[in-house]
Amino acid sequence: MTNRPSGDKSPSGSQRIPLIAGNWKMHKTNAEAVAFLEEFLPGAGGRPDVEVAICAPFTALRTVAERTAGGPVMAAAQNMHEASSGAFTGEVSAPMLVELGVEAVVLGHSERRELFGETDAALQRKVPAALAAGLVPILCVGETEEEREAGEMERKLRHQVQLDLAEVAAEDLPRVVVAYEPIWAIGTGNTATPDQAQEAIGFVRALLGDRSQEAAARTRVLYGGSVNPGNAEELLGQPDIDGALVGGASLDPGDFTEIVAAAPR
Repeated sequence: MTNRPSGDKSPSGSQRIPLIAGNWKMHKTNAEAVAFLEEFLPGAGGRPDVEVAICAPFTALRTVAERTAGGPVMAAAQNMHEASSGAFTGEVSAPMLVELGVEAVVLGHSERRELFGETDAALQRKVPAALAAGLVPILCVGETEEEREAGEMERKLRHQVQLDLAEVAAEDLPRVVVAYEPIWAIGTGNTATPDQAQEAIGFVRALLGDRSQEAAARTRVLYGGSVNPGNAEELLGQPDIDGALVGGASLDPGDFTEIVAAAPR
């Protein structure tokens, strides 16, 4: 597995190397994944100052991992169980992912929380399990439209960040990637404004700073929520935004390439 230390400085002098992660969700057969990679990968190595992840469905993970091995793109899973093995029908463990060459895993995506009952208690176990296996956990947090309108954004983020990372030592926080995804902006076309995204992500970083200011300065926090080639540059230009968790736009190799290119140098 490639060692990708998140605390290394980028050529621009920032402590945090931007990460652009494409979440394919339940899209792309194995053959479609091959076709995507054949178009995307030739141009994906042009930014040594940016890390890229493709979060593929389980059926395409081996293909993505094998075809990206040793390059600038890493394979990521969309979920995992906290146990290394057991009687958990339909689940996949961290050792299974590592064996395939997977390097990262999305945990707590709003769709997993809202549609499949993912709890903060489960994530409190999953994040350390991913770290112990050598995977980069991409922990998703965010509020609903109702919560934002009720002024509950900070309360919701505080609850999720504090509980989900409770079993992670402060010195290990930079090994975690946090993705702020306002649920009201996912798949709706309603993107948070750059100021809204910066405000929320700045608050997430302040919560991390309550544990360790040094760790907070090194921990990457991404924005996710209808990111596309048209808004990526302005969103990624905000001081606390260290990349993007991209949904629908990551399904098109051309669009995804443009978003990667929009990361600040």
